[in-house]
Amino acid sequence: MFMKNSRRHFVISIVASLIATVCSLVIPKLISYSVDSVIGDLPPESPIIAQVFEKLSAVLGTGADGKPGLWILAVSIAILALLMCIFRYMDTVFIRRGSETLSENMRNMLFRHIMKIPMSWFSAHQTGDLIQRSTSDVETLRDFLSTQLTQVIRTVIIIVFSLVFMFNINTTLSLIALIFIPIIIGYSIFFHLKISKSFEEADQNEGKLTAICQENLTGVRVVRAFGREKTEISKYEKQNEKYTGIWIRLGKYITWFWAAGDVITGLQMISVIVLGTVICVEGQITVGDLISFILYNSMLEWPVRMIGRTIANMSRAGVSVGRIGEILSAEQETDAEDAVDCPQDGDIEFSHVSFSFDGETKILDDISLKIPAGSTLGIIGMTGSGKSTLAALLTRLYELEEGCGAITVGGIDIRNIKLDSLRKTIGIVHQEPFLFSKTLGENIGITFENPAERILEIKEAAQAACLGETIEGFAKGYDTPVGERGVTLSGGQKQRAAIARVLAQGSPVMVFDDSLSAVDSETDAKIRRSLAERTSDTTVILISHRIQTLMNSDNIIVMSGGRITESGRHEDLIKTDGMYRAIFDLQSYAGEEDE
Repeated sequence: MFMKNSRRHFVISIVASLIATVCSLVIPKLISYSVDSVIGDLPPESPIIAQVFEKLSAVLGTGADGKPGLWILAVSIAILALLMCIFRYMDTVFIRRGSETLSENMRNMLFRHIMKIPMSWFSAHQTGDLIQRSTSDVETLRDFLSTQLTQVIRTVIIIVFSLVFMFNINTTLSLIALIFIPIIIGYSIFFHLKISKSFEEADQNEGKLTAICQENLTGVRVVRAFGREKTEISKYEKQNEKYTGIWIRLGKYITWFWAAGDVITGLQMISVIVLGTVICVEGQITVGDLISFILYNSMLEWPVRMIGRTIANMSRAGVSVGRIGEILSAEQETDAEDAVDCPQDGDIEFSHVSFSFDGETKILDDISLKIPAGSTLGIIGMTGSGKSTLAALLTRLYELEEGCGAITVGGIDIRNIKLDSLRKTIGIVHQEPFLFSKTLGENIGITFENPAERILEIKEAAQAACLGETIEGFAKGYDTPVGERGVTLSGGQKQRAAIARVLAQGSPVMVFDDSLSAVDSETDAKIRRSLAERTSDTTVILISHRIQTLMNSDNIIVMSGGRITESGRHEDLIKTDGMYRAIFDLQSYAGEEDE
């Protein structure tokens, strides 16, 4: 799935790498032939090479003694070296293209998947960690593919053919060279175990560091308001120190890895040269064979050392694949096979609904409630009584489990309604409004494909939310940037912008989750009057701590401990001796004190 549009690049890269490797393996043979059979008088060991150069000599000319000219061999080696450079260039270019395309596909797939993961999943994962997985881990995998994929293939080919040619030259010398390979592989595996654990720990702590940074940048107002700068700086510095310590320890492992490799490969090279010289002097091999053997041994040295690096990088890439896979394995929100569009004018009904986040503590306990189409429901209750959870369940931000009741719209269970249709039908203004780093006009008209063409509707919605005059007072009007998360606006302005956004969407059902808490009573009253005029045929659910906001609702429910304790119209509820009356008296007294 990640290989879309990149598979051909990897294939071309692998083929180019193979050709470049073959060229590099032929060059030592030509040098050996030049030394022994052209400069010297020994018969050629490779009949194929001799036949090729005899034919070339016949066409291009020979030396005075009838042998192929050295210039022919020199040009041939130069051509092979040039071909090797060209194909290695192709290898690098196409592996880069393939890895970049693959990482692009991976980022896109991760983002699409994250956008469809249920809200409950996000409560168990930090935003900073998810960002780190979607960026750093993808880059780690891309770097491995771009630098190590063809390296693995090249390493295997060079090791196999180099050993074949070396054993063909001299078995004793080859065994001496081969003795060191298990040692190199052994210490590579040892360091691999150390390095892989450190890489995994580093990735986890990088995610924590990113999360702290992201939280503080997002909540910079809260940090400043409560004077927590020193505390948060100390928290960040401690995590940063821990993260840095892991990388320092990792750097020590890597340093020891390369230092030990230098010592072992140096000993191997010296052993081959010394023993090879002795064998050559004794006449067991020719000078050309010795040169060729040393060249093959040199070619063998780097790939063998790269085994450890490849294993280490593979382990790091494996950690990243696991962390990315954890996101992709998360279950997505899906529609039922027979899902239908949401009814636009149906009654909403909660039937014996119970809900818990952890499976133990009930947030909602046996809620039964009917909201007739076109009516207004007011919900009031203490903090934590389950008011916002009702709204979240209605829009399926959290899924209602089987056996925990049912929620229907127009008689259809919301689990059998298409998610996209349900959420377009039910517009919601959350308790904590979120604005994107766009202009005010774009934030209000975010549901429009081209907000600039719907500016009249955007202005009407802003006027209804009592935000129009405020926007027109800005120098750039509706083109005013709001900053990250609306940081340039006050709490009341952000709430009104969020209300205007839902009004512009024109949903048949609108839920206002304590969305007037940051505005004064006068503005609250103006917005409610405007909503009453604009949403006369709309089903409205008002969640608030202010009785003044709810008092004109067709029905009001009082929630406590996840249950509905009182229900009725304002006029009836204030006559009873219950929580509603107590809140009403308290708020009325507070209002008189303010006056």
